[in-house]
Amino acid sequence: MIDRVSCLVTIALLSACAGHSDKTMAARSALDAGDPNGALHAINEQLNVDSEKQLPEKTGGDNSLLLLDRAMVLQELDQNALSSRDLEISDKEIQVLDLSANAGADLGRYLFSDDVGPYKAPAYEKLMINTINMMNYLARGDLNGARVEARRLAVMQKFTRDTGDAAQALFGPGSYLAGFVFEKSGKPEDALRYYDEALGYGMYDTLAEPVRRLTQQASYSSPRIRELLAKTPRAPKDDAPKDDDGELLVTLNFGRVPAKFARRIPIGLALTYASGFISPMDQGRANDLALQGLVTWVNYPELGRAHGAYGQPTFMLDGAWAPLEGILAVDEEAKRAWEKARGAVVASAITRTLSRVVAGEATKKVAGGGLLGEVLSLGAQVTLTATDTPDTRSWATLPARIAFGRMRVHAGTHAVALGASGGNKRQTITIAPHGWAVVNLTSLN
Repeated sequence: MIDRVSCLVTIALLSACAGHSDKTMAARSALDAGDPNGALHAINEQLNVDSEKQLPEKTGGDNSLLLLDRAMVLQELDQNALSSRDLEISDKEIQVLDLSANAGADLGRYLFSDDVGPYKAPAYEKLMINTINMMNYLARGDLNGARVEARRLAVMQKFTRDTGDAAQALFGPGSYLAGFVFEKSGKPEDALRYYDEALGYGMYDTLAEPVRRLTQQASYSSPRIRELLAKTPRAPKDDAPKDDDGELLVTLNFGRVPAKFARRIPIGLALTYASGFISPMDQGRANDLALQGLVTWVNYPELGRAHGAYGQPTFMLDGAWAPLEGILAVDEEAKRAWEKARGAVVASAITRTLSRVVAGEATKKVAGGGLLGEVLSLGAQVTLTATDTPDTRSWATLPARIAFGRMRVHAGTHAVALGASGGNKRQTITIAPHGWAVVNLTSLN
């Protein structure tokens, strides 16, 4: 009997804590190896489809996240239309997780529950869905689709402000792109409002010339806009843009945010993480277990390490180096959001651990105590440990960094070369008089 329980313990230690992160392991490994096609194949297998042109029967739950992962891989492969489709489907399926202080208990219960049911995303992921999808539409020259994403982004930004979420630090790229969208759509007032928002999260010097042009067409102004114009003098007459010049915008997405993984720690250590989030009663019961000298394990989802060091991205136009700006660390926001949620998540994990112990004690009592009761109690706890799966779901292919480059260029044909995180793109573009083009590089390795 004891040997059988020992086997159960071994099986539990080997099989417990499997979850969503295991499903994305093959795709992430392929991306690490610089093989986006291999990653696409692995995700399609998890979605149970034969091709990226197909959608799974159900688009909710884990599949909504797998579609987000596939969308980024498709963007890396320049399949922007399919990437947009997957992003938009997931955007409708995924709810937003409230990280406000008064939602602590619900937060812990949600993030630690078994990884079934609808996925709730931290605000930064929802913001990035619309930001990334604007890039898809702009790369295809589709202003109508880009405007829809810009308006969806505005709704999400309002929610983030209203809840006081720290993800507001990520407003810059989305607002910059939305300003570009409305500028090219002939809506200068809206464009200036979005550019003003972007300037609140970074001083984008490349906005000086377009903002100066827009202020001649609209009445909107702000202290940030006036500061930008004051510190950026007009170009000398010989260098001033010609009336028929066009504009080039490049966007670079590179690296990946850390993925979550299931972690098992002793209950004593877990108590240090959960301080301030656990009830006094559960705190006392957990302390009693820790003092017994027997190792009681707590399973919870943890954020992994950053994927790696990201070098400086590069941008060349017609063989000459061009500047990039607005490099945003999305992975740092992911860390901040997790640190804010961690205490409540671990507190919920401790509560579930205590429930396992209670179940084991009940089994022991029914068995009449003694050796048999001890064995059955341990077996019950082992079984519950093995089935206690932390929610390791997250958008695993979300880029860790975003950068922009923007230049006024003469109408005609130009050679663009972009590089970031081991990925490179060379593309020849033709810009019509007064026209524009957007070139995107996504490199997820």
